Amino acid sequence: MEPRALMPDHLRLVALFGIVAVNVQFMAYPPSLGFAAAPAGAAADDLVNWAVNGLALFKSYGLFSFMFGVGLAFQIRSAERRALPFGTLYRNRMVGLALLGALHGVLFFPGDILLLYAVLGGLLYRCRNWPVARLVRVGAILLACQVALAIPLLLLAPQPDPEIFALERAIMTGGTWPEVVIYRTISFAIVFPILLMLQGFAALGWFCLGLAAVRSGLIDDPRHPAWARARQLCLWPGVLLSLTGAALWQWGDARLGEAIVVLAAPIATLGYLGLIAAMPAGSGPVMAALRGVGASSLSIYLGQSILLSTIFAPYGAGLWGAVGAVQATGIALAATLVLLLALMAWRRVFALGPFEWILRRITEHGMPRR
Repeated sequence: MEPRALMPDHLRLVALFGIVAVNVQFMAYPPSLGFAAAPAGAAADDLVNWAVNGLALFKSYGLFSFMFGVGLAFQIRSAERRALPFGTLYRNRMVGLALLGALHGVLFFPGDILLLYAVLGGLLYRCRNWPVARLVRVGAILLACQVALAIPLLLLAPQPDPEIFALERAIMTGGTWPEVVIYRTISFAIVFPILLMLQGFAALGWFCLGLAAVRSGLIDDPRHPAWARARQLCLWPGVLLSLTGAALWQWGDARLGEAIVVLAAPIATLGYLGLIAAMPAGSGPVMAALRGVGASSLSIYLGQSILLSTIFAPYGAGLWGAVGAVQATGIALAATLVLLLALMAWRRVFALGPFEWILRRITEHGMPRR
């Protein structure tokens, strides 16, 4: 058996903490404002908002999207090894991902990305046999197209309606569970096409680059010079540009700052990939368990939303709009640690995380047992 590539597991763990730091603001406050709607508090709250926007916003989604492309290549390898029809498996997997995403968006978090991935995954399937050079070229073009599309959309976006804010606050601070679900369902229907415009080209671009990373052998070789070049050429320029944009967003021209953050995101993400490739393999049972949990990223991603949406909802702890950015981010990171520990215990008994098991059952529906 080939040794397991460790970079994907490290990448998932980094992305999981980054994505929850981003997503919590859209669960704890009005999604159109995020941390900007948090109660006025200490300077630490402003610093957290700046750091999350500068270090994680759009980059965590990029890392997850890159991993989706990596996952496609691994699925092709697995299907070939088991002599199973990959087309049927992949179709079933996208159907399962779409079902989980739709339920996730309606019941817990309207900012779900799983349905988006299922839709774009159908396009990626048609690219699965492209040569590496073509995948890289198309991926880079798609990332550039996303920047070109997203910046004017953000600059020209209308101001939110105060009446909608008032209705949203009434539901999220005093509504019943059915009222909250109806609100999330409507929000999901509105947010999904917006996400498709703001993230769709970039997600598909990262899909292509992730697939290329496996096809070229990069994902199995963290010492490859390409990762070192990514660290040297992209990490500091991308992060510094993004932090500068986030500072403008926080304390200056908000729309210009947001546009700079969007522009810097692909550069910083490439730098992050180079940095993750340099992470030491580590040893011992704790690191092995953490890497195993990294392979259960779907369960952690959905678990984050289930826990946090309940904590902030009126049928849970009722903290929506009531805590500052520091507290909200602390709750999100603590919830992720709890999930990691729970999944570590779970994986000592079961081979797959709970939602990975559900997705595999859907994926392998009708397949012969082997």
